[in-house]
Order: sequence, then structure tokens, then C-alpha cells
Amino acid sequence: MNLPVRPRRNRQSAAIRDLVRETDLSAAHLIYPVFMQDGTENTPICAMPGCQRWCLADLVTEAGEAHALGVPAVVLFPRIPDALKTSGAEACYDDEGLVPRAIRALKLAHPTLAVITDIALDPYNSDGHDGLVSEAGCILNDETVAVLCQQALCHARAGADIVAPSDMMDGRVAEIRAALDTAGFSSVSIMSYAAKYASAYYGPFRGALDSAPKAGDKKTYQIDPANWREALREAALDEAEGADILMVKPAGPYLDIISKIRSASSLPIAAYQVSGEYLMIKAAAASGWLDEDKIVLESLLGIRRAGADMILTYFAKQVAAKFALSSSI
Repeated sequence: MNLPVRPRRNRQSAAIRDLVRETDLSAAHLIYPVFMQDGTENTPICAMPGCQRWCLADLVTEAGEAHALGVPAVVLFPRIPDALKTSGAEACYDDEGLVPRAIRALKLAHPTLAVITDIALDPYNSDGHDGLVSEAGCILNDETVAVLCQQALCHARAGADIVAPSDMMDGRVAEIRAALDTAGFSSVSIMSYAAKYASAYYGPFRGALDSAPKAGDKKTYQIDPANWREALREAALDEAEGADILMVKPAGPYLDIISKIRSASSLPIAAYQVSGEYLMIKAAAASGWLDEDKIVLESLLGIRRAGADMILTYFAKQVAAKFALSSSI
């Protein structure tokens, strides 16, 4: 007798669905990217509804609220005044700069919060690029890496737990690792933006930090969206150079890349749900056509299912609040 196959039996109740669920999502999987600026005022970010550039005092409060809801880490992105931007990006390694002051304040107020910092020159560079620019308009790789090492050391001295190079210069993970270890910061981790694509999804973020390139684009150092083998090569190089965590950015449009790197590496995998992904969900929900809470959870669950161990998302605090009365979804 041929009995019918009934997969639906495993979906008959919430209790059974919970028992057979293959992928979990909780606040512990989330990293909260936060924007900040000098001064005593906060500035709403028009292109990212619900997000602000926080003053230092309110940044500490906002991060603390997210941490109390179970979010284990924040990543810091500074808006640097034009007066401090130079072709050499010297402000990026000023020990009294905005980021080091924010790190110290956060670690003092919230010792168990993991503080991650962005290692790249675009917020500080008058050219708006992640690297130094030659007179001929070329991005200088090795000269940039030397400055990135100074930036990483500056953040480590301030107390950063993880530095996250997002610049996509060749060889920078090895050089940053060597610089940190030589200076006595061997416990500081490196979360490498291993597969950062030359994506159109970054627009709102660049507006939030006023960090768009003044000329040209970033296609000579970020990955072509058409390529996947290149991403595997970049991830393998970063792992060999000493990265502790590998990141894919953006997340949603690159689930295949997350999955491929997950299969190729035993390192933890991070994925960044970027500003364009955030804005698309916000705009669709504002139109009334989508349920924001449900679509946010589904999008994050999809990123987890693809293989991400942790997700950088502007929805982190909002989602953690939903989890406040339950451990996971």
C-alpha cells in the first residue's frame, strides 16, 4: 500500500512548528549600526526614516537601550565636519577624535557591550574615497593601508573590541593584524568586509555621512556585483591574513554569496543589511502594502538561513524590542 506523504503534519500547530524550525533568529544575532556627530543635538536622517546622527550623550543612551534588549554589539559610523576632512585623512587616527571619544564613553557606561569600529577613510577623506587618492585620481593601495593601521591602533587604544576594515584594499587585514599584535592589542578582533560589493544600495548611508566620492566611483576596489568567485577569493585571502570574522555586504541581494562563503570557511560570517535595504522596507511599509514587523523578521531570517551568524541591521533595536518577551523566532 502506497501511503501519501504528508509534510503538512509538521506544520499543524505553533508548538510543532517550533519543534521542527531549522533556523533561529534572536537579538543575540544582531549588531546595531549607529551614526554619530559632534555637538549636543541629534539630526534625523531623511533618507533613513527612524535613524539619526546621535550626539555623544544620546548615542550612549541609545546603545544602552539596545544592549538592555539583548543586542550584544554596536558599530560606529561618524559624520565628520568638512573642516576636518583632508586628502590624507589624518583625523581618522586622532586619539581625541569623535570615534575614540565615543568608544571610551560606551565602554565606561556599558562594559559588556561589544564596540565595533569602521576602519576606512571615506568619512575623513576630502575626496570621499575609502583610500588615499593620487594626483592622477588613482586609489593608492599600500599608502592607504599604512593609514588604516594607524586608524585601527587609535581605536584599539580607545578600547574597541573589534575593528572592521571596510575599505577593500589588498593586504590590509594582514597589516592591521600585525600592527595590532605588535602594539599589544592581540585580543582586538578583526571583522573584515571580505566581500563588499560596488552596490547601488549604499546611497542613503553615503548621504547620512556625506561620504560619497567627489569624483569617480568605488569600482576599482569594491567587487563587481556580477562576480561570485571573486568574493570567495577575497574571503579566503582575508581568512589567511588573520581575519576573525568575514562579512558580506550588502546582505539581501547577495544571499548566494553568504551561502558560498559559509560553505567555504569555518570562520563566523557577518552580513550587513545596508541602508538601501532598510529604506526599501521602510518605504514599502509606509505605503501600507507591507507589514513592517513581519517583513523585517522575514528578511533577517532569510539572511540567517543563508548562513550568516550575525547581521548588521538598522532594525536591530526595533527587532530586539519584539523579542523582549521571547527568546527567539
